[in-house]
Amino acid sequence: MSSYKLKNNITRLVGEVTIPGDKSISHRSVMFGAIAHGETRVTNFLPGDDCLSTISCFRKLGVTIEENGHELRIIGKGFDGLVEPNEVLDVGNSGTTIRLLMGILAGRAFHTSLVGDESIGKRPMTRVTGPLTAMGVKLDGRKNGSYTPISIRGGQLQPIHYELPVASAQVKSAIILAGLQADGETTIIEPTETRDHTERMIRQFGGEINKDNKTITVTGRQKLTASTIFVPGDISSAAFFLVAGAILPESEIVLRNVGLNPTRTGIIEVMKRMGADLEVVQQNDESFEPVGDLIIKTSKLKGTIVEGDLIPRLIDEIPIIALLATQAEGKTVIKDAEELKVKETNRIDTVVQELRTLGASIEATADGMIINGKSNLLGGKVSSHGDHRIGMMLAIAALLCTNEVQLEKSDAISVSYPNFFPHLNSLIR
Repeated sequence: MSSYKLKNNITRLVGEVTIPGDKSISHRSVMFGAIAHGETRVTNFLPGDDCLSTISCFRKLGVTIEENGHELRIIGKGFDGLVEPNEVLDVGNSGTTIRLLMGILAGRAFHTSLVGDESIGKRPMTRVTGPLTAMGVKLDGRKNGSYTPISIRGGQLQPIHYELPVASAQVKSAIILAGLQADGETTIIEPTETRDHTERMIRQFGGEINKDNKTITVTGRQKLTASTIFVPGDISSAAFFLVAGAILPESEIVLRNVGLNPTRTGIIEVMKRMGADLEVVQQNDESFEPVGDLIIKTSKLKGTIVEGDLIPRLIDEIPIIALLATQAEGKTVIKDAEELKVKETNRIDTVVQELRTLGASIEATADGMIINGKSNLLGGKVSSHGDHRIGMMLAIAALLCTNEVQLEKSDAISVSYPNFFPHLNSLIR
């Protein structure tokens, strides 16, 4: 278990940071490179622990993947080029890896076993195993396929018409990836629009997928062709610096190369609604994923309500939004966010527990939290609970604390942002 003394009592952040590659898109670049035909080149790949788990799994499935820092060369031979692994596939801490991989393996006529770390062992898999079983996959796992370890024997798939019971890009993507291998047309209906990186990636690799409002249709037996992928910076990683720049006095931070996919920009909308001095500049919408630079300055903030269709567009940013709310005047209410309970941790309870430790006025609700601002944060001993986003949120919170802050399980941050602390330290003045 790693322990890290966080920087505290900081009065100013100034400078610029080039945000590392988007985790969701990095995962998918490996997966689509593996199931496409030909040589795929990926630049600005995120070599975080989660994405490295995806690479490891596909190598065990017989895919040649060469790494050179933030660049990848992937030799794909199509779905049929995947081979039965000689060992169990370990996804580590990555929910994206295991759920999307199940969709890919659903159409493969061989046996695979999937495991992960302790956190993955607690995350519900029936939301994926249910629709895949309906398509004809043979699945088994702990508690009737509810939890890992999961075993899969894929084969000939039948298309389905499926209404998602929860708004989940991972579940949607798993069904889409299975649908690409099915005989016929698979239809998925989302209750609320979720991030659409999988749909965009299909088109980038020469495939077809149709979307009409919240209905997605994909035809099976498509052949994908290798592509060149530039991974934009992860807005979920940028969010920590956006909040830091807004709540620290006399601060101005420029964030370069941030992905601005509209299904992910809820954090920007919420911050502007709260009064943040936030500007989007040099936006480029010409590539398959829009990219731009962000400038954030010290801001006078007010409370707000975060709810409804906005939640899927900022689900990973809610921990840092909670911290932002502690520095806003008035009350902030976050609701309709039950999905936080089945992330790397129960993020509702964990965020409330750790911010209370630092002195915040915050309480948990059944589907979110209520934050009363403006709070003076003091300090104390806190923990990431093995959750990378909780760890980074606490590191930003510590900047405001008058007393020392010790972070336990700080190594979890490397899951999505290996250079987080050097980037943060470079801004301290």
